[in-house]
Amino acid sequence: MSFRDDTEEGRNDLRRPFLHTGSWYRMGSRQSSMLESSQVIRDSSISVLACVLIVALGPIQFGFTCGYSSPTQAAITKDLGLTVSEYSVFGSLSNVGAMVGAIASGQIAEYIGRKGSLMIAAIPNIIGWLSISFAKDTSFLYMGRLLEGFGVGIISYTVPVYIAEIAPQHMRGALGSVNQLSVTIGIMLAYLLGLFVPWRILAVLGVLPCTLLIPGLFFIPESPRWLAKMGLTDDFETSLQVLRGFDTDITVEVNEIKRSVASSGKRSAIRFVDLKRRRYYFPLMVGIGLLVLQQLGGINGVLFYSSTIFESAGVTSSNVATFGVGVVQVVATAVATWLVDKSGRRLLLMISSIGMTISLVIVAVAFYVKEFVSPDSNMYNILSMVSVVGVVAMVISCSLGMGPIPWLIMSEILPVNIKGLAGSIATLLNWFVSWLVTMTANMLLAWSSGGTFTLYALVCGFTVVFVSLWVPETKGKTLEEIQALFR
Repeated sequence: MSFRDDTEEGRNDLRRPFLHTGSWYRMGSRQSSMLESSQVIRDSSISVLACVLIVALGPIQFGFTCGYSSPTQAAITKDLGLTVSEYSVFGSLSNVGAMVGAIASGQIAEYIGRKGSLMIAAIPNIIGWLSISFAKDTSFLYMGRLLEGFGVGIISYTVPVYIAEIAPQHMRGALGSVNQLSVTIGIMLAYLLGLFVPWRILAVLGVLPCTLLIPGLFFIPESPRWLAKMGLTDDFETSLQVLRGFDTDITVEVNEIKRSVASSGKRSAIRFVDLKRRRYYFPLMVGIGLLVLQQLGGINGVLFYSSTIFESAGVTSSNVATFGVGVVQVVATAVATWLVDKSGRRLLLMISSIGMTISLVIVAVAFYVKEFVSPDSNMYNILSMVSVVGVVAMVISCSLGMGPIPWLIMSEILPVNIKGLAGSIATLLNWFVSWLVTMTANMLLAWSSGGTFTLYALVCGFTVVFVSLWVPETKGKTLEEIQALFR
């Protein structure tokens, strides 16, 4: 081999994915015949659903992190002598870490691939949970929460993008919604296990999703669209063939992806002046708008401190009620996963935001009226039940649309040549607002429960307007067709 050939091969190796694993599925082999190779692919093809289930361990970790602070609040504050404000800092630090992870997520996923990005995200999550489990004071507790958040920030961007890029168009909505379904499962597991195990053991159990994710990444293909963007044509076609099945003709999809990559590749560097063009600013505005409004609606404030909310409502078994909310959330998100490719994204978003607005108004009114009613009266008990029903209805409404769909739409509408940067910005703002909501929720509830829910209701009312005016329908379209809408 000549020096020139060695140099060229070295350049190609630099462009390989950081986590170039799952090589058993690759088509062709220097040591086997084409017939033998074809038989291996036919027998070893991994389905899109299997890939989604493996990467869904990341969002389960995400949800477990979100749910952990609710059932453990009383025990941690007692054992470590924390004040309400100190525990509020602990609860919100995952969002601070997630903001840092969000800043890095897009560039990491673009540079080393979607799988390599998830591998990097898993490691700080594991270290973070172990740090919390052995914490003797706030230093280890806070450090662990920050590390968890960093990993979750990367996961929250990478998983929906990976799923959107591997899913066929007729299944992309349902498979994309598995991301949020997995988050709700993680939250429910944290609520359930929090009823039976101490907070330190619960932190150790939090290690499991990422511990299982790491080996799982070695058995799934990299995103074919990322491989195509990196110029790895053979790997790109192999990955797509494995995902679609050996007997499937992928010629049309291959050509669409190649045309899209070629079109976006004409200008790889985006200048700020380019963002004035509709093809860039409009999808960025929609993606950021939905992810910010998702958090301003207060869902994370409700989920993080649901036990406190139920105690304020007069519910004696607040942790059990919190677990009930977790179960309801999983069921409602599963329904949304089934409906999203049938009814479309816009309709579910409208129903969700309207339902959240009505539910939050009911909760706010119930808390306002309770201030003028004797705690020993029947009316007080009735209002307590009304507020609990309202909170549950708010969680159901959010799970039907505003929970799963903003992440799905963000992964669908961002143009491929700005996806890394724009996705990082959108994810960062989502986590920043989540941090604000989480940090202030406990203090706002102590100030006025009715006033807090009124603020959340106003935001949800504005969301109805935002969706009706600016959010496009993406059901049934390929990613390339969606991007063409904005040109």
